[in-house]
Amino acid sequence: MNEKIEVKRSTTGFDHTFYKTLLESTKAIPWKIDWQSMQFTYIGPQIQELLGWETDPWVSVNDWVERMHPDDRDRVVGMCVAQSKEGIDHEADYRALKADGSYVWIRDVVHVIRSNNETEALVGFMFDISERKKNEDELIRLKQELEVYSYQDGLTEIANRRLYDIVLAREWENALDSQTPISIIMTDIDFFKHCNDHYGHHVGDLALKQIAQLLKSQIRVGDLAARVGGEEFILILPSTHQEDAVEIAERIRLSIETTPILYNDNQHISLTASCSVGSIVPKKSDTATHFIEMIDALLYRAKAQGRNRVLVL
Repeated sequence: MNEKIEVKRSTTGFDHTFYKTLLESTKAIPWKIDWQSMQFTYIGPQIQELLGWETDPWVSVNDWVERMHPDDRDRVVGMCVAQSKEGIDHEADYRALKADGSYVWIRDVVHVIRSNNETEALVGFMFDISERKKNEDELIRLKQELEVYSYQDGLTEIANRRLYDIVLAREWENALDSQTPISIIMTDIDFFKHCNDHYGHHVGDLALKQIAQLLKSQIRVGDLAARVGGEEFILILPSTHQEDAVEIAERIRLSIETTPILYNDNQHISLTASCSVGSIVPKKSDTATHFIEMIDALLYRAKAQGRNRVLVL
């Protein structure tokens, strides 16, 4: 049986020396599944290094399912099957069983190959995201201790400057050690002093509370939104490339612009915000302080250029 599998794998399009070498040089596990037979037609040798398995035991989809943590199985398998049938590329995080009986967090990124509007095959990569999950769990733990350790901004109920400083230092070190990107978004409410002077501080406070919750709604697990000044907010986005950070910043800017601030039952005002975005894979010669200073200077430039805009470092 194993001989037939090896012959099948050598004739699936992965036999070209260049592409085979390219696939097997990555740290992730490349794979391919035939949709009709639900058989693996290729599984990269990296599976031995990441999970401790030889490639031979990975014959069918059932082998993948059975080596998934029982608590993740129904959620992941149901989602992957539904998305694959519709021809939608997708990704899933789950705990995969290692050959030694332990589990490791995997992110499976799946591309659906279609022919005549029918799913023909699935190809993808399995990434080890254990360290990222560990960091996310740590950040969740810190967030849960906001009240106890006074890490919460009293007005907006998001992180304050103290927690921001702690998380920035930790995520900067993580990015430096793992050589992964870290992105920062600074957001400042335009003409906020005029809002306070004209409508009163109670309306200004309502605006800050609403905008803080809006920021929280735009970020992901593992990100941090903090209020670091009167009307200034900062978002820390670990493992985030520039293009993704810019997209988040633009969504924030547009949401603030289009969401009215309600007060006195039926009255409302509209506000805008200026944003600056910086992304970096830090080197030892870089410092978080200098990086933040550059993003802060860019925020002032955004306001000088007319406000209600996103500038990128």
